[in-house]
Amino acid sequence: MPRDKMPSLLLIAGFGDDASMFDGLRDTVLAERFALIPLNLPGFGRPAAAGPTTLASLADFVAGQARESGAEVIVAHSVASIIASLAARQSDCPLTTILSLEGNLTADDAYFSGTAAEHDTPAAFRAAFLDRLDQMAPGAPEIARYRTQVAKADAQALWELGRDARRFSDHHHPGDVLIEAAETVYVYNPDNCSQPSLDWLDGAELRTVVLETATHWASVDQPEQLAEVLDAVLGGKG
Repeated sequence: MPRDKMPSLLLIAGFGDDASMFDGLRDTVLAERFALIPLNLPGFGRPAAAGPTTLASLADFVAGQARESGAEVIVAHSVASIIASLAARQSDCPLTTILSLEGNLTADDAYFSGTAAEHDTPAAFRAAFLDRLDQMAPGAPEIARYRTQVAKADAQALWELGRDARRFSDHHHPGDVLIEAAETVYVYNPDNCSQPSLDWLDGAELRTVVLETATHWASVDQPEQLAEVLDAVLGGKG
């Protein structure tokens, strides 16, 4: 099918990352049925916006891209699931389906972004975050790749988004917002999830798919397996 005849599939990366995390999906079965549109968000792969970088401001950007492309489906990683849910809730946004890749469900899931609240300046948070990733990276190539992308992110945007994600999680259950926003499928490896979030999943009316052995960055370390799962989930949408 010609690319311009394919339905669009938006892809947005999690905290501090950019659209390169979806590069591995380019030559998979998913790309045969959908026009994949990996989005670099302001401050994360594209210049930061003039105003504060918040979940709401990034949701406005994503909703605008969805309107432009006519995309009804979005793949959102980690904290980007909150962004996708806020975008989908806008009355004129065409997004009807969110495929959440280990998206935030409870406050415990803000284990990277939430630490921004512990620092008074963007520079202090950036330095501390990169140091934390440096300590985690040996023997973990997915962390080393992620660290490289975080280092490219706009420091102000990184700090502002992290603090806003913490505020949001303190006042909302991100999982509840996700379920209310759109038809949602949650793709995850239980080994990567916090116990409070696993407990939340046990009681939630949410379609889930387990991707065993995947890291938190399944599109990086298991792109073909992830593509097959997403393709099966989408079924006749293509």
